[in-house]
Amino acid sequence: MNTHTLADLGWSADFLRQLDADELESLKPARVTGVHRDRLTALSEDGALLLTLPPGLSAGDVAVGDWVLADAETGRAERLMDRKTRIFRRAAGDASREQLIVANVDTVFLTTSCTEEFNEARLERYLALAHAGGIPPVFVVTKADKTDDPEAYLDRLRAIAPAVPAILLNATAPGAVEALRDWCGPGQTVAFLGMSGVGKSTLASALTGIDLETGEVRADDMKGRHTTTAREMHAIPGGGWLIDTPGMRELRLTDMADGIDEAFAEITGLADECRFRDCTHGPEPGCAVQAAIVAGQVDAARLERWKKLKAEDAAHAATAAEKRRRGKAFSKVVKQAKKTKRPD
Repeated sequence: MNTHTLADLGWSADFLRQLDADELESLKPARVTGVHRDRLTALSEDGALLLTLPPGLSAGDVAVGDWVLADAETGRAERLMDRKTRIFRRAAGDASREQLIVANVDTVFLTTSCTEEFNEARLERYLALAHAGGIPPVFVVTKADKTDDPEAYLDRLRAIAPAVPAILLNATAPGAVEALRDWCGPGQTVAFLGMSGVGKSTLASALTGIDLETGEVRADDMKGRHTTTAREMHAIPGGGWLIDTPGMRELRLTDMADGIDEAFAEITGLADECRFRDCTHGPEPGCAVQAAIVAGQVDAARLERWKKLKAEDAAHAATAAEKRRRGKAFSKVVKQAKKTKRPD
């Protein structure tokens, strides 16, 4: 017998405000637990549901963790509700389309390890992704047993994100997962992001009690096999939910200017103090960022990474805007042709 209430599933006032009286009478809120080619699996107060996609939407428009309004009699998801948070990236080969990863997550565990895999530039991308989606991040640093100086990795994290909580652990040690419990609990949803082989599946298995597949890590480059191949939502004993995600080696950013600025808050804050509004933070006089670098308050390498991400995001945004412009222009031409076309 199902015992999940809407609150257990993560329902909140953010979603309740989106409903009108008629919808409350005829439709049931349901949380998406799996996205398939033409169907959704979901959970409601009445139990598990198998639903058709909402009208006009494809599988790529819905993410695990989404809320839908379902008609239990017809087995159809009638409406996709607005998301509270989301994790997304630019779709491969298409700067105009975002690829949804998960939705309505309360905490994202940015997972790395005390090995050669640890990379500040990659972690800054994950931070930008989390901030752009409105999700509080937590660093989880695994394989603390693989180094003689694990605290050095925490120091490196503090250098790029001093306000973000960071946890150091050995994912395979008994009880290691207890360090994550503060972010779990009834109605809370968490997710892991990170490269394959850093211990995400091991920690996910410990949190959920489900034997999620784990893989060996290649000794030559410390890279792991992709052990999670689909996004799924699993219950955490004691309350809460985990959305398991595949490891991501490529993380293309687009439409994330605000997320990047938040991930590099110390630089963006100083940029407002520069003498010139269009300062490139290079050789110009009166550059507050360069002055902070000289004073040892900002890492020059971090500035360069910020510039790189800003340029990448701007380029992708421009490409997407141009594609939309061409699409609108083409649609206008087609409409005009239909208006002027005369029967033979």
